[in-house]
Amino acid sequence: MDVDAALLSRRSVRGFRPDPVPRSVIVDLLAAAARAPSGTNMQPWRAYIAAGVVKQRLCDAVLEHIRAGRPAEPEYPYYPPKFREPYLSRRRKVGWDLYSLAGVAKGDKAAMAAQAGKNFEFFQAPVGIIFTIDKDLALGSWLDYGIFLGCFMVGARGRGLHTCPQAAWIDYHSTIRSVLAIDDQEAIVCGIALGYEDESERVNQLRTERAPVEEWTNFLGFE
Repeated sequence: MDVDAALLSRRSVRGFRPDPVPRSVIVDLLAAAARAPSGTNMQPWRAYIAAGVVKQRLCDAVLEHIRAGRPAEPEYPYYPPKFREPYLSRRRKVGWDLYSLAGVAKGDKAAMAAQAGKNFEFFQAPVGIIFTIDKDLALGSWLDYGIFLGCFMVGARGRGLHTCPQAAWIDYHSTIRSVLAIDDQEAIVCGIALGYEDESERVNQLRTERAPVEEWTNFLGFE
């Protein structure tokens, strides 16, 4: 797959087949993604890659945290405290497009919660990855991390795999730490589901929109 094809076909898949992903493929993918640039080549990324019984133990622990009614404990504020336009409308549209495909009616909080809970099963992907960063690193390293994650997801497409990046995992960092033995000096950045798309899953029909380039770009000094 060429680079543009990988970029244009990358999307958040929310239903995976159980087919295993060989460890060698994951190692190769991570090594390629790690060619991403980082300030003074610091390479601030760390990964905890779970499959089989370990992945199931992680999912069970977080779902039990939720079922017990224990509060979420965000590792960091992923979203602003208040949304404004155009971000509010974009957020609402993708949410309702997803719920529509999932058969969730507006106002059905139980169905919404059930759909959200699928995050904590990695949408049945055979591989779940928790990415972390050392807490003493600064904003620049977080920016570098975003480049790395983008390379990872595009690289996955080049290998016929799909992904779903998941900020939802940051709400349960203490539970994640207890299962995966993650040091307190590491912050949970996100989770990513990795595997092969289940094309029979209706929510995978979701195709999100992108604003045209002209809407968010200023070209200066061009003829």
